[in-house]
Amino acid sequence: MISRLLLLFSLTLSSAFAGTDTVHNLMLNAAEGKKNIDFSDYKGKTLLVVNIATKCGYTGQLDGLESLFKKYKDKGLMIVGIPSNSFGGQTPEKNEEVANFCRLKYGVSFPVTEKKSFKGEDKSLEAKRLLKLADRESVAWNFEKFLFNKKGEFVKWFPSKTEPESKELESEIKKLL
Repeated sequence: MISRLLLLFSLTLSSAFAGTDTVHNLMLNAAEGKKNIDFSDYKGKTLLVVNIATKCGYTGQLDGLESLFKKYKDKGLMIVGIPSNSFGGQTPEKNEEVANFCRLKYGVSFPVTEKKSFKGEDKSLEAKRLLKLADRESVAWNFEKFLFNKKGEFVKWFPSKTEPESKELESEIKKLL
């Protein structure tokens, strides 16, 4: 009986990802736990997904991400932050505390999800999916950026050191809007 349940679960899980080659098939809980963040709601928008942290040398990029979001959201840009504690324990807070930190310290108004692991044996299914879409094996650190077009297709990856308001990132976003 248990083996049948495991088989059914496995088939359900694989069919959930089968034939899906866009980011629009992801769904994550919001950090505040109030609702799901359904990426299919972002069809027709350019999407920037960033693995964020609260105590990282790059955490100041939350300011730049918010500026970028405000500048282009009315033209069709959506940004989603996915907190991770995978790199040096740089996001030790609980999910709601992460959301409050982002909102209160950096004025973040774009969606922030619950924390997900991006590394090692406990890498989350969502992180695996995101990496597969980007044809990447792993994420090296916090604040790596994944850019998707309006159809949810992966376009380009940017390393942590790429500032949100850099000419390189901003020009790629403008091409997709």
